[in-house]
Amino acid sequence: MSGQASARLPSAGIIGLYTRAVGALNRISWDILVIPMRLAAFSVFWRSGNVKLDDWAGTLDLFRTEYKLPLLPPELAAYMATTMELGCSTLILLGFATRFAALGLLGMILVIQTLVYPNAWPDHIQWIAFIIPLLVRGAGRYSIDGAIARAVARRRCTGRDKDRS
Repeated sequence: MSGQASARLPSAGIIGLYTRAVGALNRISWDILVIPMRLAAFSVFWRSGNVKLDDWAGTLDLFRTEYKLPLLPPELAAYMATTMELGCSTLILLGFATRFAALGLLGMILVIQTLVYPNAWPDHIQWIAFIIPLLVRGAGRYSIDGAIARAVARRRCTGRDKDRS
């Protein structure tokens, strides 16, 4: 029996390696994981906004002929979409008002999906995959939002200390 006990199954090493790898991955903090999400959101929407700006006449034509959003004049819709893409993507990159910006882009994605390109869901679901975590969890420590949160926390602690004296 002792001979059998000392013989290790080949899978035991693999399971141990897998367990250690999962443990290491589980220790990666949100503060690091969120950075590529912010970069992805910035990249997708910044490029789209710049494409609109590069050919403004073409952009207006697209909003008049192809996009045809209900209730909004095409010119207003074009300005709003471009502003949202450039503004919200920049806010997300900086990590400033991240949840607000993510909510704006999520709303824009939903409008595009439901009213403009309903068959483009494979692209839209990818965008949603990195926007929703930003909405739910925020930009993380390495952001303007994180710096503001730390400053507010320090101020509250300092204020409590003064109240106690």
